[in-house]
Amino acid sequence: MIPLKDDIPSSSFPFITVGILIINSLVFLFQISLGKHAEGFVAAYGAIPFEITNFADIPPLVPFPTFLTIFSSMFMHGGILHFVGNMLYLWIFGDNVEDAMGKFRFLIFYILCGAFASLAHMAVNPNSMTPMIGASGAISGVLGAYMLLYPRARVLTLITFFYFIRIVKLPALVLLSFWIFIQFMSGTLSLAGGAGHGGVAWFAHIGGFFAGMFLVSIFKKKRVRLGLFN
Repeated sequence: MIPLKDDIPSSSFPFITVGILIINSLVFLFQISLGKHAEGFVAAYGAIPFEITNFADIPPLVPFPTFLTIFSSMFMHGGILHFVGNMLYLWIFGDNVEDAMGKFRFLIFYILCGAFASLAHMAVNPNSMTPMIGASGAISGVLGAYMLLYPRARVLTLITFFYFIRIVKLPALVLLSFWIFIQFMSGTLSLAGGAGHGGVAWFAHIGGFFAGMFLVSIFKKKRVRLGLFN
């Protein structure tokens, strides 16, 4: 299921959401420009669980403590589909969560969700030497917050299953509940071959989602109510 658009307009211009989109886009274009050297860039600035859990920095080195790669990795992507998919989800759901929190608090919330996502991945696979990159963990936090804030929002969704292709409007609660269910199923299956098996850090998605669900009550504006409980 691919979300295309929700039915909740922004009450103000989403400067932070757009800013994050622009930064991710610039970093992705820079990665592409590196050509064959992009792999070294990812190895240096991606979050490698072994380096962080063992307080090590294996070449290529970074000019700051390795634990800070938790944050640099949030703005890097492994390919065009990875990048476009993440930016689509951020564009659809980020503006409304930004509305509910305010700009500065949304930025802090986003970064914290990304950090918790990385920690969840490392907790499952602390000795992995594979760099973890992508905005997926932080955006998963945005999805968790959106589900609690706007569960009844209608999301225009593309559903594909072999030859079955339909565009339908689904309640956000249904769409995002299905999304996190898929992450759980995929994460559980991946454990047979190691966390993040297949190139996807499923437990980062899970950790980010539940971080978002927990943090939304702290970061939302006082006048904003959680739609799931009203």
